Amino acid sequence: MSLSAPSLPPEPPPPSSGGALAEPSQRRFHWLPPVGTWKYHLLLSAVALFILGPLGGIAASYMNFSVGFFVGGQVLAGILGSAVTYGYGAEGKHGANYMQTMAASVASLCAMSVLIQSMVWLGMEMPAAWQLMLFVGCVGMFAVGVGMLYTPLLVDKLQLDYPSGLAVANILRALTDKRLLKASISKLGGGTLLGALAAWMTEKVAFVASIGTSAATLGAGMIVGSRITVPAIVMAVIGAVLVPTLREIGWLGPQDPFRKIGFVIGLGMICGAAVVDLSLLAVQAAKRIRERASVKDEGEEESWKKVNIPRLLAWVGVWGGATLVVGTQVLNQPIGWLLFGMLLALLFVLINGISFGITDQNPISSAFVISVLMMSMMGLRVPLVGMMAATILLISTSVGCDMQQDRSTGWRLGTNRVTQFRYQVLGVIMGALLCVGLARVFMTAYPALTINQLDNPNAEVGQWGSAMTYKLVGAIRDLGSLSQAVVNALLLGLAIGFIYELLRKVVRGNARYQRYVKGSRQGFAVGWTVDAILLPSPYASSFGGFVAFPVSLWFGAGGIVTSVWNTFSKRGEPAVSGSPGEGEALPEDMSTMSLMGGGLIAGESLFFLIAGLIGLASLLA
Repeated sequence: MSLSAPSLPPEPPPPSSGGALAEPSQRRFHWLPPVGTWKYHLLLSAVALFILGPLGGIAASYMNFSVGFFVGGQVLAGILGSAVTYGYGAEGKHGANYMQTMAASVASLCAMSVLIQSMVWLGMEMPAAWQLMLFVGCVGMFAVGVGMLYTPLLVDKLQLDYPSGLAVANILRALTDKRLLKASISKLGGGTLLGALAAWMTEKVAFVASIGTSAATLGAGMIVGSRITVPAIVMAVIGAVLVPTLREIGWLGPQDPFRKIGFVIGLGMICGAAVVDLSLLAVQAAKRIRERASVKDEGEEESWKKVNIPRLLAWVGVWGGATLVVGTQVLNQPIGWLLFGMLLALLFVLINGISFGITDQNPISSAFVISVLMMSMMGLRVPLVGMMAATILLISTSVGCDMQQDRSTGWRLGTNRVTQFRYQVLGVIMGALLCVGLARVFMTAYPALTINQLDNPNAEVGQWGSAMTYKLVGAIRDLGSLSQAVVNALLLGLAIGFIYELLRKVVRGNARYQRYVKGSRQGFAVGWTVDAILLPSPYASSFGGFVAFPVSLWFGAGGIVTSVWNTFSKRGEPAVSGSPGEGEALPEDMSTMSLMGGGLIAGESLFFLIAGLIGLASLLA
């Protein structure tokens, strides 16, 4: 997505209370508990905590264990949540928003189960499960407070777009239409069945397993599209071609794959591109502040927006203190580095929040690498201590920025902000429990997840590529003692990322170029070639350095499938209003390929979780 200055999103419509009792005429089914009652919130919480949250959390944890990134659960939770609140009519969008907020919090924390895998790879003596749950929970509570603290600035004052938040708001409005809701759920369900079938074939059919088949990787590619996935293929191919040369110059060992040094180049590319993006973000943020400062105060703040700032500051202080107490007294970590991780979290939740709001990208990898470099320069030489400090940063940027995106959805719908905060807190509690639980289940059921792939590059790990863990451990284990080859690879990646991102901004910011690529099929083809091959996004290309070669191919194939479908499909997507020929187009998050891709991810992740649980039960029997 371009970093050109975003237009201000439209002011939200006059909100309904989101908490007052609904009139009987507003409810399609009168047996539903009235809006705002304890039975209403119990219904929403039960569905979100025990169905939607775990479903999104399982998928997020599985994706990080396999392909190394995860797709947020907001869209899935929004669609399924709308099925529950459909009976409330238009008022149901608030209830669905509460549920997707809670479910997304569970998913964000479950995705951090790779931190526990990273500790295993580093040889850390694992604390008891309850100790890890307590620490992760305290950090999560600290993170939601920090995220909420920046909401008035990023959402209300700067009014950043948060594209995914906008998409979820559109989805929640659109799914008051019965036909649209039915079609969306059927596509998700169909994709889920296909994902489970593909996973079963991977387990049972030798040929399917031998070609590295992964429905989740294919589905992830289908969601993001070919302009993101093809660059990953290009980098993987370039890396494979350069392997002999890299071995000759000593950057790789005799049997090492490109991934062994490719992840360092990829991290450098991310950081180099981030330098360009953050510089532009600073300029845009300053411009937005000046624009909003010139807008006259329109009167008293609406009741649904109000937050008690002193209480919020107390919340951040209390849970920050609890994090330090648990980290030092329970996990025996030095307080200085834990405090340093918290200070970095305060900074990067703001920086990443601006990036997320404008580009729809939360660069947690960049934040992690920068934090490792800073700790190294400050004299830290113990990787395990650095990992615990970085855990605070990673969880905070994931949960805190997710909090801000959810608030942007609520801003557009007029959803009560304090109630939304409470739902997110409950989600963090469940997420902390599931984060540790899922890590233990997956790693016990699938021992390949415990293999340090940096030290064993040729190990047979199947679909468990663990790209996120690979780059986390790779960045932190050489803390304070980087080899010259690693330094050179990092500098090369920085240069490539900086130059490519700068050139992309110049080309994509040219008005004549934009008119050309949007004006004809030939222009579209040229634009795709530039974005996917000639000047690809360093963020997208870097993925080809983080994962094994077959994973890049399946990821790329998913994006190509989506592009081919969008190009040749004769049947358009339905309109939001449900009226033929009327209404605006559906957001991309609800397109056929996006929903099918999400279903593939859910199906494969559920299959392997269930298979793992069955295997554990048989071992314990």
